[in-house]
Amino acid sequence: MTDEIKQPRRRFLVGAALGATLAQPGWTGAAATRSSPAPAAARGRGTHSSFASLKRIAAGVLDVGYAEDGPADGAPVLLLHGWPYDIYSYVDVAPLLAKAGYRVIVPWLRGYGGTRLRSADMPRNAQQAALAVDVTALMDALKIETAVIGGFDWGARTANIVAALWPERCRAMVSVSGYLIGSQEANRAPLPPKAEFQWWYQYYFATERGRDGYAKHRKDFARLIWALASPRWHFDDAAFARSAAAFDNPDHVAITIHNYRWRLGLAQGEAQYDGLEKRLAAFPAIAVPTITMEGDANGAPHPQPATYAKRFTGRYEHRLIRGGIGHNLPQEAPEAFARAVIDVARA
Repeated sequence: MTDEIKQPRRRFLVGAALGATLAQPGWTGAAATRSSPAPAAARGRGTHSSFASLKRIAAGVLDVGYAEDGPADGAPVLLLHGWPYDIYSYVDVAPLLAKAGYRVIVPWLRGYGGTRLRSADMPRNAQQAALAVDVTALMDALKIETAVIGGFDWGARTANIVAALWPERCRAMVSVSGYLIGSQEANRAPLPPKAEFQWWYQYYFATERGRDGYAKHRKDFARLIWALASPRWHFDDAAFARSAAAFDNPDHVAITIHNYRWRLGLAQGEAQYDGLEKRLAAFPAIAVPTITMEGDANGAPHPQPATYAKRFTGRYEHRLIRGGIGHNLPQEAPEAFARAVIDVARA
């Protein structure tokens, strides 16, 4: 049973660029890269400022806050955000998919917005397997057996894990920046200096000064990351404020710090996830139909498509979205992201 959080529904006209974008031919299913421009209407000037509805449901170890749009009997689509972002990365994607007949679910991850761990005694754990189990628990709570899953950043990694470990739960996938499953052992290997420099915040968070600094200045920190990761995205103060409110979650700092420390082997995970992490450390292939995406101006660390294409063994296509699109691709190019979800869902 879900509890709905009442919120006014705001709708605006969708521009001609949307119709042109969603009318494009579907995907080829080929491994080759397709390059396409983002419509002018997609470049940082969002159409919507709120979701159709916000709800809450008990799911596994969490009380999950989530946005929902579209018909209740529509084919389910789960959209997962990254750090330091939140569900508003999909505020323009959700109505596009709802209009196409999909039931769209956009949850706050643990440590963000309206999502809460149900016990004060639980570890504030953000290892990759835990986040993926959260998604399957949410699907169980909503009685969704299988869904198209899309994501970027933490959300893309989580989608990858669900697709790899539980393909019966993932009908198809859209993954920004491709294959992001990692392992603590692989992360022990040093990178060249230029690559290490891109992860400066990971090392900052490894210190107590970093934890304290993030706790004190998390919103300023997030604004800096937004600017660095998407250098040509001219987001306004209102758009940032909508997402920044999610960082007031009482577990946000602990979850963020644990995620990055765990990656470096500086924080322990929970024993219940050891078996899953062992499977993930083998970098399992993903066989579900997949479209990977990348913006042509992504300023965040990300792998090159050629390095991960072979990880996808089912129908697969990579799309490069041009026009100054950065790391937060769903919010910067919502029509392109929605088009990918619709195309892969029809595979």
